[in-house]
Amino acid sequence: MKLCVTTPIYYINGDPHIGHAYASIAADILARFGRLDGLDVHFSTGTDEHGVKVARSAESAGIDVVEFSNTMSQKFRDMSDKINMSYDDFVRTTEKRHETACQALWRMIEKDIYVSNYSGWYSARDEEYVNESDVVDGRAPSGAPVEWMEEESYFFKLSDYQDKLLDWYEKNPDFILPASRRNEVISFVKSGLKDLSISRSRFSWGIPIPELNGHVMYVWIDALTNYITSLGFPDPASANKVSEMMKNCVHIVGKEILRFHAVYWPAFLMSAGLPLPKRIYAHGWWTSEKQKMSKSVGNVVDPHEIIDTYGLDQVRYFLFREVKFGEDGDFSRAAIEKRVSFDLANDLGNLVQRVLALIQKIGGHVVVNYDFSDVERKLFENSRSLIDRIRPLMERQELHASLGIVWELIAESNKFVNDMRPWELAKSDVNKLHKVLTALCESIRAIGFGLAPFMPDTSRKIFDFINVDGKLFSEMKTNFVDQDFREPFTLFPKDN
Repeated sequence: MKLCVTTPIYYINGDPHIGHAYASIAADILARFGRLDGLDVHFSTGTDEHGVKVARSAESAGIDVVEFSNTMSQKFRDMSDKINMSYDDFVRTTEKRHETACQALWRMIEKDIYVSNYSGWYSARDEEYVNESDVVDGRAPSGAPVEWMEEESYFFKLSDYQDKLLDWYEKNPDFILPASRRNEVISFVKSGLKDLSISRSRFSWGIPIPELNGHVMYVWIDALTNYITSLGFPDPASANKVSEMMKNCVHIVGKEILRFHAVYWPAFLMSAGLPLPKRIYAHGWWTSEKQKMSKSVGNVVDPHEIIDTYGLDQVRYFLFREVKFGEDGDFSRAAIEKRVSFDLANDLGNLVQRVLALIQKIGGHVVVNYDFSDVERKLFENSRSLIDRIRPLMERQELHASLGIVWELIAESNKFVNDMRPWELAKSDVNKLHKVLTALCESIRAIGFGLAPFMPDTSRKIFDFINVDGKLFSEMKTNFVDQDFREPFTLFPKDN
């Protein structure tokens, strides 16, 4: 089975912030889960480097636009590495392969393209044309300033796809998640689609339109094509990969760009005769200490700084434990410190430490015994079934709920330790002790796998403690054998 996961490609007019890291980590969690589940995974990310906003940002910085793009794109690659992102491909829209893909897609949808003149309001910050009725005090609904623009433009017959899109949404009710976002998109499409301007002739920083001088592609047809560029489109040798991966593709996007992905992109693909993705999942926005992030306020959360302060896995955990994925959230230092102290150090760290420390105390060796009583069997069965319970949640990108299932097992395991008191069994009933420790080893292994997509470094440490390979969920179906365990160290030191 195949799985394709994508982040948005990030617009390079500003430095990466916690919102970019959030989308990337979410996609990374899905990709890691798929690989652990034995799927053939393709995971892509990248940078969106064309458009008037980038050209103006380079001009304001006093540097060449190519140099500006190289510098800014590298910042996003650095962020991807900082968050331990396991991407397979990093697409830059300034690459030749991407230009080839965009021009090939243009030719495939050319039957739905015509030339006309455009006049109206344009938001450079949003890279979007704005209806006059939506302009208030010279600003778009997003708050971005608008400018009046008149130019010759090529238009895509988006209006022809209104009924086709509505039919697709009806037949594929999980195409857009969460459900509240789906309702927003359907309402927008039902209100009436207008043909879409897809070229610009007043600036040149973009992908040239084939056989047309003086026109470059509108940034959204350029940007959206990255998803198939990464799959090898339009190389005929990659046709099967494009088809199969797109049918099983989950696009993770911010809610502010949902319309482009859930309306424009499927319409382009329908026109081209290409498969539509499996899902568009729109996540929410983060505030900082209850305020909207703003450079002028000085509260923009820098992913590099926050990771250096609290630790990478701690940040990855917090982002997807604190807030239900798809909803808005607030990044608070007090909240992350509480999560690290209580959830990670006390609940998870203490469980691993005291079980494995006891094993070391009895010689670092467990005589595996699966001849369980009912109480040990319950923990064993809940451990073995952990991934089966998480899988349907992950298939719907319910990341918060998935972590909740892992923490239920952590809580159950801590209670099991308290109830069974293995440190006393070590003195009174060694046979019972090894049954208890066998059940706990199963639990700790399952917890390691449950955490692996979210906290890969922590998971690796747990696997190393118990001498587990940790590469595939299928390992959880095998029994432990008599073996030595490594001496544990503190998973979450207090100075983090």
